[in-house]
Amino acid sequence: MIEDEDVNRAIIDRDNLPPKWPTHRHSPEFWEQLGRTVATYGFLEEVLGKAIFAFTATRPFETSAEAQEAYASWLPTLERALTDTLKPLAEAYGKAVRDNAKSTTENVDELVAAIKEASEIRNVICHGSWRMPDREGRSLPLFVNKRKEIFGTPIDVAYLHQVQSHVAELAATVIDTVTHMGFQFPGGAGPGKRIWPDNL
Repeated sequence: MIEDEDVNRAIIDRDNLPPKWPTHRHSPEFWEQLGRTVATYGFLEEVLGKAIFAFTATRPFETSAEAQEAYASWLPTLERALTDTLKPLAEAYGKAVRDNAKSTTENVDELVAAIKEASEIRNVICHGSWRMPDREGRSLPLFVNKRKEIFGTPIDVAYLHQVQSHVAELAATVIDTVTHMGFQFPGGAGPGKRIWPDNL
């Protein structure tokens, strides 16, 4: 048993910490690209929510009873589109596309799978604790997923560029699935029929 007089107590000397601690060892370019990548994931989530709105708002129904039933569940669907994380959003988007007979998207299952796969890296870059970079500027984030799998790939600026570009492409593809039907993407100013007229 340790006696109290043997305890060497200490606290962090905050006045002598390096500027930008604990992120001071990585380059500004690394942090900028990490931020841009995270922001692109946020944009993808927004795009998925708007696409869910678009596909559910334009879905044709055979009977008024079907339309009334869908209308009753529409608000909860749209609320979840605002609050869900990336994987559930991808699933809800896929369902909305498949349920809309006007959809011209043929590969929605592949697109949903690609978004879900991309969400795995999103969790790493958003929730990982970034370790000191090596001589090449690569950093291995400390991240363990819910399956207790340890992430083991060092990440550098080029890796982040590649992820950001891929996620941007996914977002553009989701937008295309709406505009290809002839509708203007919600919140956009592009061509196509407006889904929700201003005068309503």
